[in-house]
Amino acid sequence: MTTPGSLSLEQQFKLQVLRQQVKSLSQEQAQEYVLELFRQTMVKENLFKHLLKNA
Repeated sequence: MTTPGSLSLEQQFKLQVLRQQVKSLSQEQAQEYVLELFRQTMVKENLFKHLLKNA
């Protein structure tokens, strides 16, 4: 069992795979990736807020 601030073994593996994949990105691709990741994080945050508000 993982603690809230740590990653599971599967998550650690996925992170390592992603680390290898992003090494081959151009600067423009990396910037687009970061912006999309940030957008998705904000959407997820909004969903959590909505679910907690309506719980």
